[in-house]
Amino acid sequence: MSRRAYAVWELTLACNLACGHCGSRAGAARSAELDTDEALDLVRQMADLGIDEVTLIGGEAFLRRDWLTIARAIRDAGMGCSVTTGGYGVSGETARRMADSGIGQVSVSVDGLEPTHDRLRGRPGSWRACLATMRHLRAAGLPVACNTQINRLSAPELAPLYPLLREAGMRAWQLQMTVPMGNAADRPDLLLQPHDLLDVFPVLADLKRQALSDQVELLPGNNVGYYGPYGRLLSSGGVWAGCQAGLNTIGVEADGTIKGCPSLPTTDYAGGNIRERSLRDIIERAPQLNFNDGASTDHLWGYCRACEHAALCRGGCSWTAHVFFGRRGNNPYCHHRALKQAERGFRERVVLRRPAGGLPFDHGIFEIIEERAAHVDAK
Repeated sequence: MSRRAYAVWELTLACNLACGHCGSRAGAARSAELDTDEALDLVRQMADLGIDEVTLIGGEAFLRRDWLTIARAIRDAGMGCSVTTGGYGVSGETARRMADSGIGQVSVSVDGLEPTHDRLRGRPGSWRACLATMRHLRAAGLPVACNTQINRLSAPELAPLYPLLREAGMRAWQLQMTVPMGNAADRPDLLLQPHDLLDVFPVLADLKRQALSDQVELLPGNNVGYYGPYGRLLSSGGVWAGCQAGLNTIGVEADGTIKGCPSLPTTDYAGGNIRERSLRDIIERAPQLNFNDGASTDHLWGYCRACEHAALCRGGCSWTAHVFFGRRGNNPYCHHRALKQAERGFRERVVLRRPAGGLPFDHGIFEIIEERAAHVDAK
């Protein structure tokens, strides 16, 4: 069980923001969320399986009344506990209680400069609330990280956003691409096109160099890559070795549903529920969590199937590919791929063909279109 050492736990789907790019369509609590006894039993099961780090998310985790009881139980069971928050409504007193409960780090979601962030988050004043939250957390002695989604609104603001977050006390910054799941599936205009990566990645590389100089850890999310000229720089010398869903990560939904990754669509990747089966049984037996065992490339299709990095990469991030096309194995958000297409004088576009149905973690179906790049004369 040491391979699955990290759990991301959605404590509740209740949220006090209305984000236009929220993959879980958070807002109201789920109808049958785990009660306190069930949650504490899950903590025990996680510890028994050798999980050593749990990140609490939402919705907004602190909207659940027993959230600090759960956080304290995670710590007392010998596991690390961190929190990801939208940062709206965290007071100084709440920050102190978080520190007292044993929470080790808090990541605040910031998606651009003030007008863009407030627009994406659906609540005026949410950007200023994030900065206030960061101040409260620092005063309580908690290390502060940030996470940011990259999309058509936020991408042009990454460079000016970085020094503001650094000055606010950010120690680490995780960046990931917005993909068409949940609310973002209803906003195809918000998504980067694959060829936009040609402009985004040099910016990310510059930010990484600056972050290294400032001793800030810049962490590309699992759908930021792969194998382009900045691959080793962005991953701090490591090499992307394929989707890790179910290998070293599990996701837990607020009603006890278990997935191999917290971002994966529920319909296709739910392995079971802890109200019906033990966590150990789900992890060891559910095929929905074990699709990465064996490092096969049989699932690859489209561009990824013929790529020279196929055996190691295995199609990049499964979540990203699936929410675009309804199946994994062909990831359009790949810097190497965009560069190779540009060398040929082509580029790719994703176009929505079937909209999402309006449920948490749902997605539509897109088509990928290869076309001549604008600067190449058609023949």
